[in-house]
Amino acid sequence: MQLPLGDKGDRHLDYPPLKHTYRREALVFGGKMVAEPYTADDPETRLALFDFAFENAPIGIALVDLEGRIIRGNAAFAKLLSLPLEKVLGTHFRDFTHPEDIEADLILFKQVLQGRRDGYTIEKRYLRPFGEIVHVLIHVAAMRDAAGKVVRFISQIEDITRHKEHERQLAERAAQLELALEAVRGGFWQMDILTGKFETSDRLAQFIGGPTAARLDLERYVNRVNVNDGAQADLTPLIAGKLDQNVAEYRLDTVHGERWMRCDRRLLRDS
Repeated sequence: MQLPLGDKGDRHLDYPPLKHTYRREALVFGGKMVAEPYTADDPETRLALFDFAFENAPIGIALVDLEGRIIRGNAAFAKLLSLPLEKVLGTHFRDFTHPEDIEADLILFKQVLQGRRDGYTIEKRYLRPFGEIVHVLIHVAAMRDAAGKVVRFISQIEDITRHKEHERQLAERAAQLELALEAVRGGFWQMDILTGKFETSDRLAQFIGGPTAARLDLERYVNRVNVNDGAQADLTPLIAGKLDQNVAEYRLDTVHGERWMRCDRRLLRDS
């Protein structure tokens, strides 16, 4: 390879072509120095790199045979199960999977063996020895031989228990808010400013259109507002972020005739 020097196009330095060749003393695996020199395609090096990544991964990793038994696992995987690694080896993954989650996992596992897929991702629950539940996200990939035949599986297992607990708390709060808002006479509506989606609650829809009425979108709701009250019902200041809260009074056409409505409108901002 030749590189130009300075302003003169006729001055070059010659360098040998680059190769993926390294010095083994540059890397240490498991406290052992690997001897002179190696390439990235060297089988011994590739195995050493795999072993290092496997054992030191921050998430659980396991090798599984074609029957579903664990043949190798790392420390993070054993910690997920709250078991010594030696007790994990040789067990079938269904032995520590929540009973309700076994069937879905086995179906996908068999589909890989049948050649219908190369791997899969699934959320499921692990059961620890004393009944504690751990929510996990698992990525499973088939390992194949030179002929393309599946010889084992490699699984990456991530603990998502905190995430699931957070989801549960959010769902509970949303349900509590829904109940509180439904208790308000006349019901409520909500609008996602980013998507423009507007929707009334069931209670408000039924107040406007009767017991069998479906929820109203923005167009159908606005069509119910008295034409002389458009300025009061206008959402533009809230959508533009100029106001965080205001109270509007306007007339709304309902199954009971025209009714004056008092609407307390609040803008919720993200962090």
